[in-house]
Amino acid sequence: MSEWLSPLVEMGVLTPGLVELLGIGGPVVAILLVFSMVAVTLIVGKSLQLFLATWQSKTKVSDSLSLWRDGQVRDAHSLLMTCQQPVPALVASAMASVMRHGDAPLVREELARQASRHLASLKSYLKPLEVIATLSPLLGLLGTVMGMILAFQQMEAAGNQVDPSVLSGGIWQALLTTAAGLIVAIPVVMLHSYLERKTDRLVDEMEDALTAVFTGPLVGNTSGAVNVSEPAANPLNARYERRGHAA
Repeated sequence: MSEWLSPLVEMGVLTPGLVELLGIGGPVVAILLVFSMVAVTLIVGKSLQLFLATWQSKTKVSDSLSLWRDGQVRDAHSLLMTCQQPVPALVASAMASVMRHGDAPLVREELARQASRHLASLKSYLKPLEVIATLSPLLGLLGTVMGMILAFQQMEAAGNQVDPSVLSGGIWQALLTTAAGLIVAIPVVMLHSYLERKTDRLVDEMEDALTAVFTGPLVGNTSGAVNVSEPAANPLNARYERRGHAA
C-alpha cells in the first residue's frame, strides 16, 4: 500500500505518518479516510447552504410581514420579490397568490408543492452524513475483528514457540481500526445533529411566516380590498409532517 500512496506523499496530499497508519490499519482505515473526506465536504457544503439560506432572510421576512399586516400588500410583496432564499421566496409566492386569488384551497395546494421542493433542498446532504456516522464505528469494529482473527492465526501457526509480542502487536493494530472509526464518527454525529437542528429551525421559520401570511387581516386581491377570513391552516401541514426530529 505504501508504494501505491507514495505519489500522494510526493504531491503533499498525504503525510508519511498517515501513510504508515494506512499500512497498519489496512483497507478499513483507507475506507474510513475516504469517509472522513466525504464528511468534511458535505459539512462544508451544508454549512454554506444554510448560511446563504438564512443570511438576513429573517429580517427581510419580518419587515415584509409588518407591511403586510399594515395593509401595504404591494410593498410587502415587492420587498421579497428579488429574494432567492427559501423562506423569503416562499413567502413572496404566498403573498402574490393570496393577493391574486384570495385564500383558496388551490392556493394552499400550490404553496404546499413549493414548500415540499424547498424542504427537500434544505434537507439535502443530511442523510449521507447520517450514513457515515452510522457506518464508521461499525467498519472500525469489523477491522478489529479481522485483525484479531489474523493475530490468533499467527499464534496458531507459531505453535509452542509463541511470542507474546506477536499477539500484542496484532491486537493493538486491530484496535487501531476501532479508534479510527470512532474518531470519524464522533464529530460527524455532533455536526450532523447541529446541522439538522439548524435546518429544523429554518423549517419552523418557514411555517411561521406562511401562517402569518394566511392569518393576516388582508386576504384579498390586488386592489387591496380587505377580506378577513377565518384563519387558514398552514399549507405545509397538508403534505409535510415532521418525523420526530430532536428538539
